[in-house]
Amino acid sequence: MIEMKYMIKINSLILILVLVVVNTVAQTKDSWPIFRGDQRLTGVSEASIPTSPKLLWTFKTGDNIKSAPVVYKGKVVIGSTDGFVYCLDFNGKLLWKFKTNNSIEAPALIHDNMVFIGNLDGMLYGLDLNTGKKLWEYECENQIIGSANWWSDGNSTYVFVGSYDFFLHCVDAKTGKLKWKYESDNYINGAAACANGKAMFGGCDGFLHVVDVATGKLDEKIDVATYVAGSVTIDDEKVYIGDYDGQFFQVDLKLKKKAWTWENETTHLPFIASPALLGNRVLTGNDNKFLYCFDKSNGKKLWEYNTGSRVEASPVIIDNKVIVANMRGDLAIVNLSDGKPVWNYEIGSQIIGNPAVVDNHIFVGAFDGNVYCFGGSS
Repeated sequence: MIEMKYMIKINSLILILVLVVVNTVAQTKDSWPIFRGDQRLTGVSEASIPTSPKLLWTFKTGDNIKSAPVVYKGKVVIGSTDGFVYCLDFNGKLLWKFKTNNSIEAPALIHDNMVFIGNLDGMLYGLDLNTGKKLWEYECENQIIGSANWWSDGNSTYVFVGSYDFFLHCVDAKTGKLKWKYESDNYINGAAACANGKAMFGGCDGFLHVVDVATGKLDEKIDVATYVAGSVTIDDEKVYIGDYDGQFFQVDLKLKKKAWTWENETTHLPFIASPALLGNRVLTGNDNKFLYCFDKSNGKKLWEYNTGSRVEASPVIIDNKVIVANMRGDLAIVNLSDGKPVWNYEIGSQIIGNPAVVDNHIFVGAFDGNVYCFGGSS
């Protein structure tokens, strides 16, 4: 009996360790599998980038690109408003493309050698990463703008995505079969972040929703804002959010309320971009042209950088640098420490989706329909 008890305890510990590993898969230096890099949507890359990146190649799609690229195992996946999903290699060669019946504005998710991506018809597709073959499709009742995210219980993988039908939809990753739907009170525009088995998103209803991924049941619904257009970022028991009225704030999940709020008293323009978070710093861009860096603990503004045009693409942090893009088509790198610019490239066509950053490569899509690849030696 004693041996049996020990075996049960050991097996339980192994299961716990497996679950911890499964649910803390980090973005690595050679992958960027979801539009903010990881499940918590922190916008941090483990990669190195050149001091002065060079344009290596461009690839032309059939229409505007509003989607953000994702990268895994040497493959770059991006959607276009021409309705196609494109998969390219690191030399800009087309590996495959998949046709859908409407525009694609949502970034893709790559997980377990599958691509998950939605379009404006409200169709969520599960595709084979290597071939582009459709494995399944799932239909929402309105358009999908935000990226899907995932969570696993160790047995099956849950893929969830928000829609303009007010629902957060959760399907089985392998089959596309519905597991559950959670109804909010308005459109869901951004992606849901994921941590500790909870999906968290801000919607156009002005609430932060915390949903248990295993059951689809609501844990918390916290009144935070008027309209949240972007995605949230999770840091332990804290969530960072920007709203359409120009407020940026931290929500304390334990206290179930805002811990601090910052706003520009003169502009009051929307935060469309999603935050990036590293160490004690949280960054985001605003429609007033500025990239902001705050102390995450108290909301004190540490620095600001005027990009020259509206910032709707989310910033990406790489070591001690930050990449930011704007609606004029400028791609810039600034210091994380003080916001001083160190590199700039004028694409000249508006950029809405944030870059994907892997070792010595920066991929970004623009409104001119091109995918741009920058790189070089670090």
